[in-house]
Amino acid sequence: MSRSLFLRRSTRRGPRSNPAVAVLSLIAALVVTLLPGAPLGTSTARAADAAANTATVYYSTTSTNWSTYKLHWAPSGGSWTTVPGVTMDAACTGWVKKTVDLGTATTWQATFNNGNGTWDNNGGRNYQLGTGLITVKDGVVAHSDPCADTPPAEGNSATVYYDTTTINWPVTNLHWAPTGGSWTTAPGVGMEAACTGWVKRTVDLGAATTWQATFNNGNGTWDNNKGANYQLGQGLNTVKGGTATKSAKDPCAATAPDTTAPSAPKNVKATATGTATVLTWDAATDDTGVTGYQVTRTGGTKGAAVIPVTSTVYSDTGLEEKTTYTYTVKALDAAGNTSTASAEARATTGEKPAQTTGTPLGGDPRKDPVYFVLTARFYDGDSSNNRGGSQHKKTGNEANNDPMFRGDFKGLVDKLDYIKGLGMSAVWITPVVLNRSDYDYHGYHGYDFYKVDPRLESAGASYQDLIDAAHAKGMKIYQDVVYNHSSRWGAKGLFTPTVYGVRDSQWSWYYDQKQDGFEYDGLTVEPVSGKSYYNGDMWSTAEPTGNTCLNWGRPTGAKSPEGYTIYNCQWPNPTSGMFPKALYHNCWIGNWEGEDSRSCWLHEDLADFNTENTQVQNYLIGAYNKYIDMGVDGFRVDTAVHIPRVTWNRRFLPAIEERVTQRFGAAKAKDFFVFGEVAAFVNDKWNRGSVNHSAQFYTWKERKEYAADDALAALEQYDYEEQLGTGNQPTSTNAFLDGNTYHAPDHSKFSGMNIIDMRMHMNFGDASNAYNNGKDSDDSTNDATYNVVYVDSHDYGPNKSSERYAGGTDAWAENMSLMWTFRGIPTLYYGSETEFQKGQKIDCGTTCALATTGRAYYGDKVEGSVTASDFGTVSSASGAVATTLQQPLVKHVQRLNQIRRAVPALQMGQYSTADISGNMAYKRRYTDAATGVDSFALVNVTDGATFRNIPNGTYKDAVTGDTRTVTDGTLTAAAPGKGNLRVYVLDLGGKNAAPGKVGTAGPYLK
Repeated sequence: MSRSLFLRRSTRRGPRSNPAVAVLSLIAALVVTLLPGAPLGTSTARAADAAANTATVYYSTTSTNWSTYKLHWAPSGGSWTTVPGVTMDAACTGWVKKTVDLGTATTWQATFNNGNGTWDNNGGRNYQLGTGLITVKDGVVAHSDPCADTPPAEGNSATVYYDTTTINWPVTNLHWAPTGGSWTTAPGVGMEAACTGWVKRTVDLGAATTWQATFNNGNGTWDNNKGANYQLGQGLNTVKGGTATKSAKDPCAATAPDTTAPSAPKNVKATATGTATVLTWDAATDDTGVTGYQVTRTGGTKGAAVIPVTSTVYSDTGLEEKTTYTYTVKALDAAGNTSTASAEARATTGEKPAQTTGTPLGGDPRKDPVYFVLTARFYDGDSSNNRGGSQHKKTGNEANNDPMFRGDFKGLVDKLDYIKGLGMSAVWITPVVLNRSDYDYHGYHGYDFYKVDPRLESAGASYQDLIDAAHAKGMKIYQDVVYNHSSRWGAKGLFTPTVYGVRDSQWSWYYDQKQDGFEYDGLTVEPVSGKSYYNGDMWSTAEPTGNTCLNWGRPTGAKSPEGYTIYNCQWPNPTSGMFPKALYHNCWIGNWEGEDSRSCWLHEDLADFNTENTQVQNYLIGAYNKYIDMGVDGFRVDTAVHIPRVTWNRRFLPAIEERVTQRFGAAKAKDFFVFGEVAAFVNDKWNRGSVNHSAQFYTWKERKEYAADDALAALEQYDYEEQLGTGNQPTSTNAFLDGNTYHAPDHSKFSGMNIIDMRMHMNFGDASNAYNNGKDSDDSTNDATYNVVYVDSHDYGPNKSSERYAGGTDAWAENMSLMWTFRGIPTLYYGSETEFQKGQKIDCGTTCALATTGRAYYGDKVEGSVTASDFGTVSSASGAVATTLQQPLVKHVQRLNQIRRAVPALQMGQYSTADISGNMAYKRRYTDAATGVDSFALVNVTDGATFRNIPNGTYKDAVTGDTRTVTDGTLTAAAPGKGNLRVYVLDLGGKNAAPGKVGTAGPYLK
């Protein structure tokens, strides 16, 4: 994002829990007092005649078919029974049992057999048992009475169904108490299978009408509603996903077939641009839920087509020129019921665009280091599209002959070889859509999301040309995209506000004269005013149709600094009623870690979309489908944290995947790289304790269903996850080795959004801090090997610094050595390879010249010619760029890229720090059986390290070429010095042979 966001601390308190009262029996006491999941409340032991040290074991017969069951056992310290043991007694359906006297022992071991040579001895380890009631089922030992019958009801009764779809308990116990009565003996009574995903139990409440309950697996794992117990009633209850429902429907009752079709989609609209159309419609309704849509297209010479769609927008490309197409839409539900067709919508295509769409390169994004540029500030390939805007003189840019829009796509095309010569194979560019504000060169003030900003394009250097040129060099384009907000002037095609304005003696300088037929595009000069930043279409003296802004045009009583009269509705803002609530949120953020941070304006230039509105969703999905169709390789998502995760997971992320799949296939959709900015400016693992405002939170799918209405679902999701808290979030081993072994990552719960590693970014004042903070968060990220890692950016330096990093060349080299070898994708903000503008304020808005900031023009550094023969290798260079390419950090990053490309483990590998002494030291491995790749590397940055329990074999250092033979599982690497590192690669022969020394020694890698 382009504006500084200041996060305020918010303190939350969870519900208080009362301590559990001691349970009378020994087992209950152990469970309740020692285990954190123990239930709340009192538990009274039922009377028992058994001696203190007796045990009754129940053995499940459901997976065997023995005619006789024998128990062969021995008390701890005592003798075993004579083989085959004692006969067990029938208990109830599916169970046999035996009660044994342990004497003075409190534990014992047992096996089971059929008396005829077939044994269950727990895989040779025997079953280790204790006192009380014990169950053994399918190799799992637990505690309950599976045959405990509920006596005939003499009073009130209740049945509870418990959902087991999210747990994997072999036994489920119900521990309960009627209101005013005693608890069962922990762990309670066994529940019985009801139907798929459910167990149940019926209990006698006596005279009570309410009761409380907890559930457990008989082995110390409890669901006690986070210490509050579940409050239940008479009749049928269900407990699912932490929610208890009284007087519920029977979840196992036969469901009547769904024969009700969804409603027909309404308000179907088709808009043509060139040979493409965008089709949108309102969501249909259904008694069980709409699962998708069918779009039918007729027209042209290719006949009718039926296209499956999951969202409420569809972009249709590659159509015939000047042809009318007719569309209808049907809705579908899970049972296959189909609605009637919608009303028809028609659109007539125009002429075929001069450029054809591209195709994304595909391939694992972790292979591609990223170079981040502000396009307008990188290199000026065409001065004819330079524009200074209304702030050109005020900022001091005019005096520097430095218009805000200076760099362009032609400049990027011209300097792709410079970026490739650095070794970078992906280019992250700032937003490309047409912007509209007083100072919009950075791209984050979107106005027309369907149009590329003409100030970036040139003849022969359109956005499509840039994408195609990058792809021709094997380089990817990651487009910065904004879903959260538009400019203060709204979004063309969705809503644009009209302000009150008057060209009187006071204000004629400010409001341009209206010119019929003139359309703002940021580039074209309006002939009367002579300006490209024309605003004649934005104001009116007459109240516009549908105006909701209060006191339209009335003087406020205030005066401008010049003494001019200020009027109501003269300036767009969220609280005046100028923006419709259906399309825009109407509030300012009050709490940066509160729910309102996802539903209010960040700044006056950033009008906050109501992203839970279908019309807004359609507008944005349709717009970004256009750029997907052009062949971009991924999206960097601006201000991702300011949109609810459930909205991303329901709408925008599936729409991206669907569109890439439609256009380019499932493999390219898998490789389409989406990474979000979740700004968290603290060193905590969880941002001030708020899961909803923490980066890793956005890498996960939702864990439960929420309301069908997206606005309500956002609130439900926020509350649910915030109450679960940081200790109940999902965890992952996807980034970690299992010892020395790579394991297949589990991405089944991945949301589709990767993240910028804010924790490392905030701590890069010191590389060691960044390293230790980064890995601390990896177990709560779905797969941290995809994290985008940078030191500084267009917004901040480390520790929320407002200046570009100025830690020194040695520190930069050390940071880079870590970034290029640790997990994640190394990313470099333009110019950092020369310490460009180090210590300068990154952004000061309109209060200073761009030349004095961290967003200064970089073109002077790369003037001249440059040719890259490969990534990290420059074959020729002349002029200023040749001097730049000789800088020490340039040489450093070139060689780091060469080494990283030669060692797959450094690109895609999982890592471990186990059995390693040393500061920034780790082992990494990547294995792919399909391609036969196996790469194992030991890395130490700056300081020395010793690696123990590693595979024996020959290791070769990619930095020095040093060769070591390991025979005792230990390798010690000496300290290479600040900025330097060692990468010892295990030589596995063939295609997995260690590369040896890669590249030429330089100022740091030597």
